[in-house]
Amino acid sequence: MGSVSISSLMLPLAQDAKTIVPTRLERAVDIELLKGHEETRPDYLEKLSNEIRADGFLRRPIVADLRTKVILDGHHRVNALRSLGCSKIPVYFVDYLSPLIQVLPWRQGEKVTKGMVLKAGMNGPKLPPKTTRHMVRIASSLCHITAIQRELNIPLDELRALRRAEKRS
Repeated sequence: MGSVSISSLMLPLAQDAKTIVPTRLERAVDIELLKGHEETRPDYLEKLSNEIRADGFLRRPIVADLRTKVILDGHHRVNALRSLGCSKIPVYFVDYLSPLIQVLPWRQGEKVTKGMVLKAGMNGPKLPPKTTRHMVRIASSLCHITAIQRELNIPLDELRALRRAEKRS
């Protein structure tokens, strides 16, 4: 159930060159398929849940690895949506092994690698909250991975309706 659309985003690699960072947007991904690699902060999770409930919509989809379904951006959103009764959510899938996607630590002096992220997501234990900062290379800069996301503003009622439709099936 749910529609699927495929999109690719053109990002400049150099002055004259361009590269494609492929993204695949799926609008109705089973929330239970997604694997978190970081713990969440209860205070921020509550704040975000309240914000999504009050706004009545999800602004940005989650970003996850296509192969493993490990969440790269959106741990708090996934858990907030789960607490708000959503079982299917929109996800941008990317190839995490692409050299255009990098991972950096949020805190100075810490070390984090893609391997650590995948291991924590697939087998645990999860990393502490806000350990990783996923980046994408655009031209000569590293930008936060949200640079490849489009704001969709999906109504919360629409996401909840996917759960109701699932129960009827």
